[in-house]
Amino acid sequence: MNDTQPTLVKDTQPNKAEKPAKGRARLLAVLGLLLILALGGLAGYGSGIGVRRSAQATLVAQQVQEQYQLGLQAMEAGRYEVARMHLEFVIRNNPDYPGVQDAYRELLLRINITPTPTYTLTPTITPTPDLREAEAIYASAVEALNSSDWNAAVAHLDSLRRVAPTYRTIDVDGMYYIALRNRGVGKILAYRCQDINLEGGIYDITLAERFGPLDSTAIALRANARLYLTAASFWQLDWENARYYFGQVALSSPNMMDTSCLTANERWRYATIQLAAQKQEAGDYCTASSLYEEAFTVYNAENEQYYPVATQVYYLCYGTPVPTATPTPIETPIPTP
Repeated sequence: MNDTQPTLVKDTQPNKAEKPAKGRARLLAVLGLLLILALGGLAGYGSGIGVRRSAQATLVAQQVQEQYQLGLQAMEAGRYEVARMHLEFVIRNNPDYPGVQDAYRELLLRINITPTPTYTLTPTITPTPDLREAEAIYASAVEALNSSDWNAAVAHLDSLRRVAPTYRTIDVDGMYYIALRNRGVGKILAYRCQDINLEGGIYDITLAERFGPLDSTAIALRANARLYLTAASFWQLDWENARYYFGQVALSSPNMMDTSCLTANERWRYATIQLAAQKQEAGDYCTASSLYEEAFTVYNAENEQYYPVATQVYYLCYGTPVPTATPTPIETPIPTP
């Protein structure tokens, strides 16, 4: 019976449903591996970039420090153009490097003061300079400074620069600063008002600033002298502006004057009275009364002649009976510088 029954043959082929599942698993594994490799590569690349940038920053910092030192050495040796290239490299790469801005300003100052040398293609034999004349002029300039003769000191220094432009450059610059600064202050604060020269004082102090930073006294005097000249330009033309600018000067330099011998305080007082008279004529009695009161805070014997009209203006402002008829401004000569 067994021989006559059909033989059952087992299916040796794998289940078709299992093939796609195994293929997807294999594909996911490959993709995961590729993703891990990609992330690792990116991390390594970023790390490499960071290391390279750090190394580059360290190299630039070293170059900046080296260029700064080379610039200082070249400047001290008088090779100003070479020093300029070194310091400009530092400023381009690190403008906040300690000391580079001050060194660059000093370099520019030396370049502006020191005459530009003339170069020739053919070598010439230069005799040894005779510095005896320069030494004598320098000694005369020192003597003039010690005796506070600023005009003579500046004259000697000018002669020295013509004879020997590079002779003791730093010392001569410092002497120029002292002489010009003190001469400028002296012109603004001259003992006799006839000798005062505000414009000349401003000019000298400005020249001194080329050789070094100004002190607070010189800065304040120059600023007030400029304000005084501005205020004087409005004299007899615009009493309101004249009063305003002279008031600014009077706050810190009440005794400043020009050749008119009128102090800033006195000019402010007189300009205030003239402005009060204008307000009175315009019928603005309250403003006029207030201006008269302000002017009288500055003592002057001439104030007394304005007391009656100021009193009447006060009555008109506050509505009290006026003792006399409507006041008229007092005509007084206007001081003319």
